[in-house]
Amino acid sequence: MAGEKMSSLDKDTVLLLNKGKRGLFHLAFGRTAVIIVLLALQVALLFFGFFRLGKYIYYGGSMLLSLVVALMVVNKPGNPAGKITWILLIMLFPVFAALFYLYVETELGHRLAKRRLEEIAAQTASFAPPRPEMLQRLRERDPGFAGLAAYMERSGGWSAYENSNAAYLPIGEAALEAILAQLEGAESFIFLEYFIVEEGYMWGRILSVLERKALEGVEVRVMYDGTCAVGRLPYQYPKKLEKLGIRCKMYAPLRPLVSTHYNNRDHRKILVVDGRAAFTGGINLADEYINRKTLHGHWKDTAVMVTGEAVRSFTLMFLQMWNVSAWEDEDYARYLDASVPAEGAGWVIPYGDSPFHRENMGEMVYMDILNRATEYVHIMTPYLIIDHEMATALTFAAKRGVDVKLIVPSQPDKRAVFAVTKSYYRGLIEGGVQIYEYTPGFIHAKSFVSDGDTAVVGSINLDYRSLYLHFECAALFYGAPVVGAVEADFQQTLGKCQRMTVESCRHDRLGRRLLGWLLRPLAPLM
Repeated sequence: MAGEKMSSLDKDTVLLLNKGKRGLFHLAFGRTAVIIVLLALQVALLFFGFFRLGKYIYYGGSMLLSLVVALMVVNKPGNPAGKITWILLIMLFPVFAALFYLYVETELGHRLAKRRLEEIAAQTASFAPPRPEMLQRLRERDPGFAGLAAYMERSGGWSAYENSNAAYLPIGEAALEAILAQLEGAESFIFLEYFIVEEGYMWGRILSVLERKALEGVEVRVMYDGTCAVGRLPYQYPKKLEKLGIRCKMYAPLRPLVSTHYNNRDHRKILVVDGRAAFTGGINLADEYINRKTLHGHWKDTAVMVTGEAVRSFTLMFLQMWNVSAWEDEDYARYLDASVPAEGAGWVIPYGDSPFHRENMGEMVYMDILNRATEYVHIMTPYLIIDHEMATALTFAAKRGVDVKLIVPSQPDKRAVFAVTKSYYRGLIEGGVQIYEYTPGFIHAKSFVSDGDTAVVGSINLDYRSLYLHFECAALFYGAPVVGAVEADFQQTLGKCQRMTVESCRHDRLGRRLLGWLLRPLAPLM
């Protein structure tokens, strides 16, 4: 008994130490370090200006710097809400905010990553050529959706596929079993790209299959976001997997180097097996996603398994991200020619989004669904931190008579983000949008379903980070049976939710309402 108590205490101690390490790493090598340095610089310049240059020269110089940078912000293409946030910061902290903005716009690491991704996209463009015959068949079926498909092909290189099928997985536990079944059948290669990987029951079961498959000669690659190196996995974890015969890397690992590149996380969830099956959705590889660990009540998440020719696009997404930080030659044809047709009705468009693209494809797809809907749009999202355009699209659809419903969590994973999320409730509700909170716990699913014919399942939240800052992915379905499964799951989940009203917004906690009010102007930077 004493040994068990000591083991529990040791585990808690290690957990606290890991959390502390994560905080120190983010403080030293993330945006926090830049902010601290620039604030210190502002204080230093303030004293220097007062005692050496005189207050009028100092104020004049800082005002001129602020004016020049503010004009740069206004004239730069981009989201207006983000511009307002920057201008507000420049007004409050003239020197600090102006210098920080200049740093963000000129930082070398960000520009190098963007250039490398553009090079890889050019190298792989021939594997996703335009498909005019496919678009023509879509135009004959639905000119509106065909326009969206043409935009996605032209702006992102993401093709629509017919010879594909999909299975909807409405909970993490079901997704794990489907993943394990596909991994067991792997014969050629297995690619995994996830935002979070954490040692535990879920990852342990997957890793045991990966290790065995690697011994059988199957090529296995694993990639996860670099933030996992702090608190969730040892920093040297890739070397551990390499010893098992598994190629592994972190995307943008945290290092003693300040860079805005760290702000653009790899939030994708992709698993590809032999080019014949691919998974995406909201589910990461950690125990809370299958309710083996309780963090915020019951964890509701979803995924989708795609088979057939559409798998090629998920393979392409993985290889592009894998090679952003690699400079060796890649035999793209070996993997991208491996897709196998599958019988299936309708169309599927797997697509990725990148903070380096001028087009915010994740947001454009969501807004197109809202603008074309005639009956309903039903949405599940863990966060609701949106710009004016998205809020307008949601309320305009509702005012046109479209049944617009959103399901969000009742138990937050991030209190500040939840406070900002709730700050949007009243305006949307007054505009006709219905908002429901999932009473059993936390919704992490990211899905849109509309009019019985269109659905999206992927990693893209309704927040600024997903829509503007992160690498994301999803699958867009039209006229496919999986659309009905997404809507059926929404209706089942709705039965476990409580509807929010203007009255409930008024009676929300005063502290939370105040926090949301204070943080709302900073939403684009959260």
